[in-house]
Amino acid sequence: MIELVHVIDDDDGLRRALAFLLDVNGVPARFYDSANAFLESSAIEPGCILTDVRMPGLSGLELVRELKDRGVDAPVIVMTGHGDIALAVEAMKAGAVDFIEKPFSDDVLLAAIRGALERVGAEGVSGAARQAAEGRLAELSPRERDVLAGVIQGKLNKQIAYDLEISPRTVEIYRANLMSKTGARNIAELMRIALAAGL
Repeated sequence: MIELVHVIDDDDGLRRALAFLLDVNGVPARFYDSANAFLESSAIEPGCILTDVRMPGLSGLELVRELKDRGVDAPVIVMTGHGDIALAVEAMKAGAVDFIEKPFSDDVLLAAIRGALERVGAEGVSGAARQAAEGRLAELSPRERDVLAGVIQGKLNKQIAYDLEISPRTVEIYRANLMSKTGARNIAELMRIALAAGL
């Protein structure tokens, strides 16, 4: 059975583009122009939710919290503009399973949706998953952990550099080390590892 993807974005052009992309790839989807419209829909069918983080009315972050309060355990992917990384990180801490930065490629979006759909009905972070995440972070130096803490808080390189009294270029090197040592392909994956490890 193929689960439904609920797409929530106030940008009509993006909704049309995503409708085409998902249709071509055989992914059934429903579209909503706001989080409120989604919540007011009669029944939330099983599947995953793809939502923008910044929208009029309820934001993507508020939606994640509202779904948690209602006991809806559908996996949520948050779409974010470059300046909204801190919000996306907050959404992941609140329970979103992934975030993707706009503009994103079709492949990145489809991979995120496939990953979320695989989690439908799956258990939360198990002891084994936590152990695996902790193992991936075990190689980090104390300074790399400091930089990771800044990344988790959604801080920019400049802010992390200021806090740690190092240069932004040095922060870039530490961030590259973080990605290499953990095997994370992007910031969202690094966030998932860190959150799974309980950081």
